[in-house]
Amino acid sequence: MGKDPKFTAKETAKIGWYMARMAKRGIASETVYQGDLERKVERIIDGAREREAQQAADKAAAEKAARKAAAKAKNRK
Repeated sequence: MGKDPKFTAKETAKIGWYMARMAKRGIASETVYQGDLERKVERIIDGAREREAQQAADKAAAEKAARKAAAKAKNRK
């Protein structure tokens, strides 16, 4: 599994909430099903990875556009 992405405040709060719920269920019994909460946490982590990948792609596209605009401006002079 890859490195965890940087989480937003909302994602951190949600993960904390689900971890607390898992701990509460764990206190109740070791045999209690927690797969639903684990899937929710994984979904948040996957969403954060997708968000970081999209932000990186957007940043690269913006840099490319800026270089192209700078080259155009330089050629006009």
